[in-house]
Amino acid sequence: SSPEANIRKSIRLTAQMASATAACYRLKAGRELINPNPRLGHAANFLYMLTGQRPNQNHVRAFDIALILHADHELNASTFSARVTAATLSDLHSAVTSAIGTLKGPLHGGANQDVMNLLLEIGEVDKAAEAVREMLTNKEKIPGFGHRVYKTEDPRATHLRRLSKELGEDAGDIKWYDMSRIIEQTMMDEKNIASNVDFYSATVYNGMKIPIELYTPIFACSRISGWTAHLLEQYEDNRLIRPTGSYTGKTNLTYIPLEDRK
Repeated sequence: SSPEANIRKSIRLTAQMASATAACYRLKAGRELINPNPRLGHAANFLYMLTGQRPNQNHVRAFDIALILHADHELNASTFSARVTAATLSDLHSAVTSAIGTLKGPLHGGANQDVMNLLLEIGEVDKAAEAVREMLTNKEKIPGFGHRVYKTEDPRATHLRRLSKELGEDAGDIKWYDMSRIIEQTMMDEKNIASNVDFYSATVYNGMKIPIELYTPIFACSRISGWTAHLLEQYEDNRLIRPTGSYTGKTNLTYIPLEDRK
């Protein structure tokens, strides 16, 4: 495909990913599909197609910011997977499929879903600190903390923390925000580990009444713009990505015939 064709495909995929996510959710819930409203922007249209109601402008702004914050993050696992596929000169859609398959892995996608489930499980603000300490004592992982790149606070978490508070205040219920702040402080006190982008995105999406099962698909709706931007760059100046491997096993071994092996 030409560069121009790939740009057109990228724009379409960005729109289609959000539309498909909203449509699949409504089909699964047995609800009528909602066509996009041409008078609404990308973020507003997703919320409209998901709920069937014209979205609150504060929700639109918050969702737009969340999409931007999740759009790209250099060579994360799914983006690297997409670039490896594109480097073979496979087509753009196949490369995006590689990225989605990589995102399915729980070590890359799904952490914000785990965060919201943890908050729901704890249930009350005054139980948050003790619940986290008990999990740490039991060597359980607290979702939404630590990052391979950031050793201090994830700058994306800074913005999402503010949005979480604003959405809670708008709804007249800052319980989940307050609980998140206590968990965040407890993790700093106990482990000196800062929150990452997944931690506050959970309560941001919850503040917009987005179902938990859509948190990971929404990550794909956000990251599709980053994936395709990387792919356009890869195609423009392509080289096959072929990392080398170093053998670290035993050496100077004696060959043992198959029939003599235990």
